[in-house]
Amino acid sequence: MKRVKSGCILQTLVFMQKQEYGLSLETQLKYNREELEKYKKELEKNKTRYQILSVTEQDDASIVVRVRKQLNDKTDVSEYFE
Repeated sequence: MKRVKSGCILQTLVFMQKQEYGLSLETQLKYNREELEKYKKELEKNKTRYQILSVTEQDDASIVVRVRKQLNDKTDVSEYFE
């Protein structure tokens, strides 16, 4: 029998607005930044351990975020967040 001793997930997320809305690049970037902040607040509200590895704003106003986060609250993930 095997059990997961610890585990994290590494995700690359892209925050972007649909082009059909006809928003300016500045407005799209503003909305994407707000959406990123809501995402972080949601992680904190759920008490999910996470670490933002990189945040890159693209020329098309999208934001690419690499995040390492805890899979569940049952395992010790301290080694991933040193």
